[in-house]
Amino acid sequence: MSQDDTALVLFSGGQDSTTCLAWALDRFATVETVGFDYGQRHAVELTCRAPIREALGRINGWGPRLGPDHMIDLKGALAGVGTTAMTEAVAIAMTAQGLPNTFVPGRNLMFFVAAAGIAARRGLKHIVGGMCETDYSGYPDCRDDTLKAMQVTLNLGMQQRFVIETPLMWLDKAATWVLAEQLGGGSLVGVVRELTHSCYLGDRTHQHDWGYGCGTCPACELRAGGWDRWKRSEKPRG
Repeated sequence: MSQDDTALVLFSGGQDSTTCLAWALDRFATVETVGFDYGQRHAVELTCRAPIREALGRINGWGPRLGPDHMIDLKGALAGVGTTAMTEAVAIAMTAQGLPNTFVPGRNLMFFVAAAGIAARRGLKHIVGGMCETDYSGYPDCRDDTLKAMQVTLNLGMQQRFVIETPLMWLDKAATWVLAEQLGGGSLVGVVRELTHSCYLGDRTHQHDWGYGCGTCPACELRAGGWDRWKRSEKPRG
């Protein structure tokens, strides 16, 4: 097997990373996953990861391609950055810098450094993330320019030839639902609806057509809006 046919997916247990995992399984012979515990309020997403991996292994014969899962503890590292709405029970609001206080400074950058360390040790070339600057909250570490610069930095700093893949970068949430259906049909759409978690408040007591969540936080609003646009755009069958 060529190293070119290997990937490591940043896998949170949410809609975007689950779609990215399916995207990677559709393309590469060996796909491993990595998750991060950074003290997030919605830590319930971490408990969703194993059932999602198991379910994806039953779609399209992807099971043999799915390699080991890795979990990195970043609670200490990110706790020192300061209070954010992603890690503390504070109201979600905009900051003076024009960013929502759900932004955790340096989070995605730390994710990629840790993931690249695993990829270097495991001989994995492609590092896949669900970052997007189409439907997103304005996070600067989700931008295409940031990820291109990160790829250069990681390759220089680790003497590797990593390729950072961001298959959702130019897709809105409606198009992400379309991609999921294209990759795994109704089975994958069902996994995203029933098993994933994206709600910032960690609410899995309310089930909607698009999945579980509070229905009012920015993550839920994006997910619900994308679902509605996708369903409206579907052509009648029959």
